[in-house]
Amino acid sequence: MVLSFIITIAINTSLSILFFHFGNATKLDWVFNFLAYLLTPMFFIIFVITFFTLTRRIVKDLIALEQGLQIISEGDLSYRVNVVRQDELGLVALNINRMAERLEQQIIKEREIEKSKMEMITGISHDLRTPLTSIIGYIELLRTESYQDKKEYTRFIQNTYNKALHLKKLLDDLFEYTRLNSADSRLNLERIDLSQLLNQLLFEFEPIAQENNVHLIKDIDKSPIITLIDSEKIARAIDNLLMNALKYSISPGSISIRITTDSEHCTIEIENKGTPLSQDQENRLFERFYKVDHSRKSQGIQTGAGLGLSIARNIAELHKGTLTLKHTHDVFTFQLRLPFGEDC
Repeated sequence: MVLSFIITIAINTSLSILFFHFGNATKLDWVFNFLAYLLTPMFFIIFVITFFTLTRRIVKDLIALEQGLQIISEGDLSYRVNVVRQDELGLVALNINRMAERLEQQIIKEREIEKSKMEMITGISHDLRTPLTSIIGYIELLRTESYQDKKEYTRFIQNTYNKALHLKKLLDDLFEYTRLNSADSRLNLERIDLSQLLNQLLFEFEPIAQENNVHLIKDIDKSPIITLIDSEKIARAIDNLLMNALKYSISPGSISIRITTDSEHCTIEIENKGTPLSQDQENRLFERFYKVDHSRKSQGIQTGAGLGLSIARNIAELHKGTLTLKHTHDVFTFQLRLPFGEDC
């Protein structure tokens, strides 16, 4: 049996005529041959359509990646590439977005550091200007002999000396704060009897407290409390806490000093009564350069740079300890908690 037929296909408005001639064939052979001739161009057409569809999407995503990189390179680090795929292009888009996010976070961090530096410079300039201006004023009075008698002359000299000491204290605080926050800050750890160190500091502090009509109440165990600490830095932290308590205590009043221990830590508590703080003041108390307004300036205690508590907390954290405040109405309790250290 000889089979033949003509198929007319319209592609892009033009007619194509396909003539299929199968020659002698059975009906089954004819069916198979017909399907072969028919399905081959159909599969080809489907392949071409699929290929162009997928290629178009890939090209679209590549353009999106290129545009995203261009926008990010121009400084818009908040831009994110909108390519959602589960292949290599999707991974590239994800990494681009991560890169932009990290760069954005790094720039924000650098801006915060720069802002912090500017605030530090502003705070330092303000705190150093006040005593320096006073020193210049007193020196000018002495230089021009603008004093009435020997007593006033002596008072000017003493005031100049006190202002110079205040200036030195501010510079010492600044130097200590900078040193503690530097990358190469190190502790000189030694096994120290913390009870003995605390008693020595209180012995030196007692005359200052008496001058300001403040009584020291000590609750310190006589038995040794051996800890692995940097004694110089811990002494600085305790001294800052004592001066802070004295500065903001009610006068006449008292400051209580206690030391307690548990299996792994020792805790020094310094407690005083003073003017209650607002929640905002309490939250900001450990910020550098922060000063509460109601210190007892009139009683001869010089205000610092607002670094004392910040320095004390940094020292505690360097020792893997903590410095916290418990504030109940007019009672303030600072707790310096330190680990004993290895093999103490």
